[in-house]
Amino acid sequence: MAKKQKQEEQAAGSPAWMATFSDLMNLLLCFFVLLFSMSSVDEAKFEELANVLSSRLSIFSGGRPSIGQGQLINTGVSQLNELDEYINSMGQTSEQTGEDVMNLHEKIEEMNREETEDMYDKISSMSSEYNLDKYMDIGMDEAGGRYITIEISGNLLYASGSAELTADALPIFSRIGDVLKQYQGYRIAVIGHTDNVPVSSKSRYGSNRELSSARANAAADYLVEKKGLNPADIECIGMGEFSPIADNSTKEGRALNRRIEIRIYNSLNSD
Repeated sequence: MAKKQKQEEQAAGSPAWMATFSDLMNLLLCFFVLLFSMSSVDEAKFEELANVLSSRLSIFSGGRPSIGQGQLINTGVSQLNELDEYINSMGQTSEQTGEDVMNLHEKIEEMNREETEDMYDKISSMSSEYNLDKYMDIGMDEAGGRYITIEISGNLLYASGSAELTADALPIFSRIGDVLKQYQGYRIAVIGHTDNVPVSSKSRYGSNRELSSARANAAADYLVEKKGLNPADIECIGMGEFSPIADNSTKEGRALNRRIEIRIYNSLNSD
């Protein structure tokens, strides 16, 4: 019994390999301590690393001297102060950015209006020179000053229900084309409008929108084929009866609504 109890007491201790493993760990620790004691820190490289961490990874400057000074609590407080200043400055930057965007928007609108007003004066002068004052009305985009509008009565250009330019309209529209030729390279929109009277059941067009699109295309084709405007600069739009400028309940109002509108965009809005 005594011999068996002695064997159980020996089994209760740590395995024999643990002693060897502990000695190995102690030797490794001594080895690394020896390597560290023999090494030297390159201060220039350490400073460069700290600068990179501060500038590229948004680590606050207080974190850098805390490594060398060992004053983690004091520098940590300074970092909190810098964080508070940083958050406050973010709000100020955001507000300043909003003001810059608003100022830029106002500057662009001012530039738009200045150029478009100059275009308006030149086109008005050419209208008088070509004796077009009684055939077309000249206006300007009031919302943003981006373009000039030229409106010609549809009764002058087309027969009822037709999209072909009349013989009487061709000399007038030719002079209007001469005005537009002065703005080669500018974006030009040709927009057809009608009144709200439905098209005849005998018409080749199924709706006022189709009729207005056909009229806009006929006008644009004339400008390209006869006046030499670049087709890439011209877009055609058919609005039908959906953009009236007068009351469709009167004969006079319907006559005003039947029209061709030409928009000449300024250089800032022609791309």
